[in-house]
Parts: sequence; structure tokens; C-alpha cells
Amino acid sequence: MVVDPDGAAASTPECYWTEREAELLAVTLRLLQEHGYDRLTVEAVATEAKASKATMYRRWPSKADLVLAAFIEGTRESSVAPRTGSLRGDLLAIGASVCQHSRDHSTTMRAVLNEMSHSAALSAAMQEKFVHHRNLLIKEVLADAVDRGEIDAETINPEIWDILPGYLVFRGLISERPPTDETVRALVDEVLMPSLQRNRDR
Repeated sequence: MVVDPDGAAASTPECYWTEREAELLAVTLRLLQEHGYDRLTVEAVATEAKASKATMYRRWPSKADLVLAAFIEGTRESSVAPRTGSLRGDLLAIGASVCQHSRDHSTTMRAVLNEMSHSAALSAAMQEKFVHHRNLLIKEVLADAVDRGEIDAETINPEIWDILPGYLVFRGLISERPPTDETVRALVDEVLMPSLQRNRDR
């Protein structure tokens, strides 16, 4: 568990941040949605949150680092397995969560993706703190499905782990074609479930 300088524990064991840091990241997300990445400044976040610039820069050395941290915190709830009791239900729930976060954080996602092309450190942080944890989520959901007897372990190909979140995020970045509930259903029922259950049809 993370502990802040005053000894206050973070809100949950899974949280990357102290409670105060989470407040700063929430302010960052709000200002991002109001003003966009280009007009956002670390100084503005510090002023709005009544924090010192030194504190902000000590924790997040650049605006890109701050924005990535805010994005991770804003989507942290979606990194928890839904546990609906069925593989299809879990995949639909994950898809719905990704769609919601794509709608809520499209500006932030575009900014992070753009900055990743210029920063190896930011790209590594995105891989470690976001992509890796989303892959673990899918792996956990599939392992539960194996335990329930819904699919066979040998049918799980790691190459398909990114299909659901990856495609939905891609669609979320295209304003003319945002993902819908039907998009999620089609991916789950026509792509993922047939692939994962292919041995059951023989």
C-alpha cells in the first residue's frame, strides 16, 4: 500500500497514488476535458488544486507524465475483473467499460498516444502501468472461464488479448465512428467467443 508523506494510506491497496495525489490527478483530468492537452499546464493544475509547482514536478517531471498518470487513475476501475459468472458476460462488461472510458477520456488518450511517439520513457510507462495490467485482466477472465469449464486452456492464444480493448480504443479515437453496444456484442459473439470455444464445436 502506498503511503503519503503525512502517513495517510491510499484509498485502496491497488491504487498507485496517495489520496492527495489522486486528488491532483482528478483535477488534471477535469482540466484536460475542459481545455485540452495543448492548453493544459502543470502550473494550472497546481493552482486549481492548491498545490506547489515543486510538489507537482517532483512527482511528475513533465506534463506528459502527469497526463499519463491522470489517465491511468481515471481508468483504474476498469482494470478489475467484472466476475459476472460467465465468459461472455465478463467480456461484454469489459467492452462496455472500455467504451465508457473511451468516451470520457478520448482527449487524454489522443494526447498520451501522441506524446508516446516522442518519449521512450512515457511509452515504457504506458506499457508497464496500463497495457500490462489490462492484459492481466483478460488473462484472469480467461483463466476463470477455464476453471468453469467454458473453454479449454489450449484454445487461449495471447495474440487475441488485445482485440477487445484495442479495437474499442481505436474506434473511440475516431469521432465519426465511436464504438457502441453493438460493436462490443459483435466482437464478443462473432470474434472472441467462436475463437475461444472452437474446440467445443468439434
